[in-house]
Amino acid sequence: MKRGLAELRASLLAVAGLGIILCGLYPAAVWVATRGLFPARADGSLISQGGTIRGSLLIAQGFKGPGYFHPRPSAAGSGWDAGRSGGSNLGPLSKDLSETVRGRVAEYRAENGLPAGTRVPADAVTASGSGLDPHISMKNADLQAARVARTRGVAESRVRALIASLAEGRTLGILGEPRVNVLALNLALDGNPDEGR
Repeated sequence: MKRGLAELRASLLAVAGLGIILCGLYPAAVWVATRGLFPARADGSLISQGGTIRGSLLIAQGFKGPGYFHPRPSAAGSGWDAGRSGGSNLGPLSKDLSETVRGRVAEYRAENGLPAGTRVPADAVTASGSGLDPHISMKNADLQAARVARTRGVAESRVRALIASLAEGRTLGILGEPRVNVLALNLALDGNPDEGR
């Protein structure tokens, strides 16, 4: 009986100790470290413009107007809903997915004034796994540049230079593809945001 109570006491102390370390000390240490080392990123990589928070570099937002670059399609809620992150869960053999992508390809070509045979980047017509991918490929941005420049009444070369200046390379030099953040790009088109990076 004494041995059982001793083991119970040791178990309770271990649980309490781990609870204090893992639920208190460790999160507090991480919070202090991130605030000290990465203050802007610790708050979600928010971008503010004129003292107003316009969005996060980490979560896509829907931009619909012809004078803006459009993000990837979203299956999150009714579209770009951070509270309902997720993909469509449609597989590559799904008839619904094929029809949806076919419709998006036709819409993308029409919207951007592209000939019928133009190859459309996959990220322009398929949602990401989260439905909230904040980036588009360089090819996607390139195909949208003429529409954005024409709508805004600016030189296409200026829009392309802006895309190039905001381009991000592969993560760690090897992962993913070169890309551009849609929110940063659109805010740069509207003016110079105070980016909280």
